[in-house]
Amino acid sequence: MRILAHLRELDESQKDWERYQAISLKDLKRDRDKRNMVLHAMLVSIQAAIDVAAGLIVKEGLGKPTTYREAFEILGQAGLIPEELAEELSDLAGFRNVLVHIYWQLDLDQVYGVLQNDLKTLKSFLQEVKKLSDQDLSAE
Repeated sequence: MRILAHLRELDESQKDWERYQAISLKDLKRDRDKRNMVLHAMLVSIQAAIDVAAGLIVKEGLGKPTTYREAFEILGQAGLIPEELAEELSDLAGFRNVLVHIYWQLDLDQVYGVLQNDLKTLKSFLQEVKKLSDQDLSAE
């Protein structure tokens, strides 16, 4: 049930992220409110994906990841998600750590690149998890 709540949050925050892709790099750099909206949406989306991954790891009895990055690596190694997707998600987990721990030194050009290019990774993850859920339901 907890995974479902995180999936809902991931779905909703992705919609925010997608909407914020219309924000220009210039606005991201000069408008603090817009920048904070973007950063929050990205942080919540990535954290929701991490929480979904952690829930799947527990559900499947795959051990305990020592880092957020490792959570996605475990899912990839277990064959629950494609390895390439696991790598991309691990990179986003690293980006999440930058957002949280080095927020005062953010490279806004890099943030803008992630904003414009990496939403597809989270959408792919959401689709993979939905497929897993469908398999669970059909097995019952």
